[in-house]
Amino acid sequence: ILCCVTTGKKLDMNQVAIEEEWMRLEEEEESNVNPRKKLRLTKEQSRLLEESFRKNHTLNPKQKECLAMQLKLRQRQVEVWFQNRRARSKLKQTEMECEYLKRWFGSLTEQNRRLQREVEDLRALKVGPPTVLSPHSSKPLPASTLSMCPQCERITTNATAAVAVDKHANAAVTLSPKV
Repeated sequence: ILCCVTTGKKLDMNQVAIEEEWMRLEEEEESNVNPRKKLRLTKEQSRLLEESFRKNHTLNPKQKECLAMQLKLRQRQVEVWFQNRRARSKLKQTEMECEYLKRWFGSLTEQNRRLQREVEDLRALKVGPPTVLSPHSSKPLPASTLSMCPQCERITTNATAAVAVDKHANAAVTLSPKV
């Protein structure tokens, strides 16, 4: 024997239900004239549920039964309240993490902009290849045209480097006979 959920009538499995009866039951379920009322808790019930939730986010069956009796609710109502409360708690935590990440993202974005401006400023200050002031004149010379004499360690331009090498070669030749 089964009990029909919508009508509360007991139905025998061995008895063949007529088609019209099933259709009428389906229509009643679809129209659902009096939907279930939302559970309204008293302030005391809410306080006790919140207090229990602070102690433990999940209840074992014994705790659920005890709390349901204390609040004069069904165990399923207590169970659903705890499920909903856990969902709200998780949502609140997610919102807080999202807010934190948004602030952090904003901070990193601002830092990135500042660093990009700094790079642009440094690139704007960079002027061509490096230059060195000539010891013979006040004109700067490009570093790529300079060379150092290995013997006297004087910095010279490529044009004067050949002359300097010749001077050292002649000096070596003139010193050779004396040695």
